Amino acid sequence: MAKGRPKKELDSSTESIIKEAARKVFHQKGYAATRTRDIAEEAGLNLALLNYYFKSKEKLFEIITFETLFNFMNTLGIVFHDENSSFEEKIEALATRYIDFLSNEPDIPLFIISAVRNNPENFANKIPIKNMVLQSVFYKQFLEKKERNEISDTNPLQLLLNLMGFIIFPFIAKPIFENVTGTKEKQFQDMMNERKALIPQWVKSMIRP
Repeated sequence: MAKGRPKKELDSSTESIIKEAARKVFHQKGYAATRTRDIAEEAGLNLALLNYYFKSKEKLFEIITFETLFNFMNTLGIVFHDENSSFEEKIEALATRYIDFLSNEPDIPLFIISAVRNNPENFANKIPIKNMVLQSVFYKQFLEKKERNEISDTNPLQLLLNLMGFIIFPFIAKPIFENVTGTKEKQFQDMMNERKALIPQWVKSMIRP
């Protein structure tokens, strides 16, 4: 222990180290395949210290899942509530931001799906995605466009599902896609970068009146 450093600061630093290690291991292995010993080894700490800060693997997993889901959905919130961008610009921004995010964190989509499906109500209550959409500037712009007959009579939640499917599914299917097609990592990333421009075009075509 470094002499002179406050205990509170050391506690906070150790907790952060454990959480970062847990995030990495849980994202890669999921809950069932992860041992607390794996997290302790990744953090470079002994198992007793990990158990001192976080009493159970279940509790640590719940924390990591919530933080991962919150960070993932935060991008949507930032884009959808932006007062200074148009409806079309929001679609473009969402595609660009999420593709960049998932290119750096490709394990997150499968992690979220497997983590949340066992207790969807718990996370839905903590992160009300429906309200995040229906109370947004994006939704207001959507209704204005529909009123002016500039877009088709589309449910905004259907639009969101299609948009997120265009963005997220390629990263979920990546291992199979690369194996079947022989696509290399750089080729796949080039395709994802192309989708930043293609996705807004596809979405606009779908909602055209």
